[in-house]
Amino acid sequence: MTFDANRPVTVVTGASSGIGRSTARALLERGRRVIGVGRDPSRCADAEEELAGVGPFVMVRGDFTLMAEVERVAATIRELAPRLDVLINNAGGVRDRRIVTAEGTEATFAANHLAPFLLTRELMPVLRASAADLPPGSVRVITVSSSAHRIGTGLDWDDLQSLRGFHTAVAYGRAKLAGILFTRELARRAASDGIVAQAMHPGRVATNFASHGDAAMREHMAAADTVPPGEPAETLVWLATDPEGGRGAGRYFHRREEETPAETALDERAAARLWTESERLLARLGH
Repeated sequence: MTFDANRPVTVVTGASSGIGRSTARALLERGRRVIGVGRDPSRCADAEEELAGVGPFVMVRGDFTLMAEVERVAATIRELAPRLDVLINNAGGVRDRRIVTAEGTEATFAANHLAPFLLTRELMPVLRASAADLPPGSVRVITVSSSAHRIGTGLDWDDLQSLRGFHTAVAYGRAKLAGILFTRELARRAASDGIVAQAMHPGRVATNFASHGDAAMREHMAAADTVPPGEPAETLVWLATDPEGGRGAGRYFHRREEETPAETALDERAAARLWTESERLLARLGH
């Protein structure tokens, strides 16, 4: 399937289950064309079978702990869609221990920050071209962060990936802090192109998200106040389609309301430095 340029197209990562799958379905029901990205072959096949029956949907498979896979996914998306209105960076995860990938990155940092950073960078030519033909604010990049960004005192520039002294919650919190800082710097850099970037916190959601986390993380995510994935999906769809999502770039939302993130997430110098450090790390990896 190749999407034409006459109808809005949205990319949703992590679309094989949970929040991403609910978001993809809701967008399809609104008449959007959707490209989903997922990792697990079985879940991807199941999601594609279900969602293709709702509307124009195709699933692209890739492991977002590996940057080579992210680049391949981006290339496939560029082939599928000459127009791209919204990119929803939803995929992520948490690990119960330090895992170093075959590329030498730490898996939590790679999946939660480096992958959306690289995917967004690789799709920017399509996003810019689409924005040039649409009213300002129509083209959006939405990144799923977490209240976990409030853990700790900020990024460790001497150990950005938490490769030393790894702690599950701290590493995850830093990666999600990186997501907000990335959003704020992207909002600044993409403003002249008419592209808006926003971040959001989904809440404690009843999904398989924490299945690879440690016991404390699994217990936290299984608490009684969890919400179904459809709830944060509503906020993502709202940010993707409502005029409010196209105004005031660089904001942080929860349940369709703007919230003030931690002070560490408002540090513009840290946001600019993270962008530079991320580019430097990707260059060392050959990307």
